[in-house]
Amino acid sequence: MLNTPIRRTLTVAVLACTLLAGCDSSETANANMGAPMPTEVDVVTLNSQPVSLTTELSGRTSAYRIAEVRPQVSGIIRERLFSEGSDVKAGQVLYRIDPASYKAEVAIADAALAKARAAESSARLKAQRYAELVKVNAISTQDHDDAQASLKQQQAEIASAQAQLDAARINLAYTEIKAPIDGRIGKSAITEGALVTAEQSTALASIQQLNPLYVDMRQSTTELLRLKRSLADGSLVTVADNKAEITLLLEDGSAYEQKGLLQFADVSVDESTGMVNLRAEVPNPNQFLLPGMFVRGEVTEGERPKGLLVPQVAVTRTPNGRATVMTVDAENTVALRDISISRAIDDQWLVESGLEDGVRVITAGIQKVRPGMTVRISAQNTPQEMPQNNAPATPAADQH
Repeated sequence: MLNTPIRRTLTVAVLACTLLAGCDSSETANANMGAPMPTEVDVVTLNSQPVSLTTELSGRTSAYRIAEVRPQVSGIIRERLFSEGSDVKAGQVLYRIDPASYKAEVAIADAALAKARAAESSARLKAQRYAELVKVNAISTQDHDDAQASLKQQQAEIASAQAQLDAARINLAYTEIKAPIDGRIGKSAITEGALVTAEQSTALASIQQLNPLYVDMRQSTTELLRLKRSLADGSLVTVADNKAEITLLLEDGSAYEQKGLLQFADVSVDESTGMVNLRAEVPNPNQFLLPGMFVRGEVTEGERPKGLLVPQVAVTRTPNGRATVMTVDAENTVALRDISISRAIDDQWLVESGLEDGVRVITAGIQKVRPGMTVRISAQNTPQEMPQNNAPATPAADQH
């Protein structure tokens, strides 16, 4: 058994070792607390890709052709031969005017023509006889000349009577008022028994051709100039033989199944609004669309062969409105970049400058990092995982 002094010495040594071990543990913990773990962020690697650019414009539909039905002769309407709102064919009889007086005019003109022909026959025979008699000096030359003149006069009378007969027959035909074009006829302005006059100002009905259909839209000159510059410098390539394609969005938000083509842009600018009129032609085989409907047209401007898209969640704004993103380099160091964006495509921005292929952009954890910090990548998306461009492009709030 150890004596008391030795036992005391051992006890003191054990306590000292315990205290030293505790101090070492404390220092190690404190050292670990002084070196925090890098912040985790999500990034996406940007790669250029062909981007189809579209512009959404508001407009209204209008009929391809409109014809107002008017009478060309006067009279009483005896029959209306169509149903309001139905489809009619060119040449189809719509109204019938009482033809009795016009039939009588045809008969009078026909009789006048027969009379002129009879007189011409007599004058011709006389002229032939006089032509033989003048050769033997049996009549004077004056008598022969008078006979020839009389023959020509009667021939002119025949031509005049024939023209009057033709005019009477035309007026008789006009008693049947026919459709000038194919289309859908609207409300009739008159009923049977109404008196109409030739070339009256009030139309009897209107016919509208609904297939195809026009869509009239308006575009600002600023957008038009931007489009022309992009086409000139080659950053934008047109499709469909330089004809822009158009997709219609209806009032309920649904897309119209038929695609149209932009036909022309007006040659002048509205000075009061600074807008240019655009017209597109859209197939309407089932006549689903009607004139006057409000629509939105997605006009395909063309394709940018090397477009660069950045997710909208990655873009922040400075107090003065500049667009910025946080990027991560090969050493996982954060940097702040100013970028220029032009328009939104789905949930992404189209980048004009400030970024290039292969750059990694932070999409989550932006609020936790600052330029110069080292971060740890927790998720990295590939370009294939980014959403595709299926929605119309809209201009950005600014062009920074």
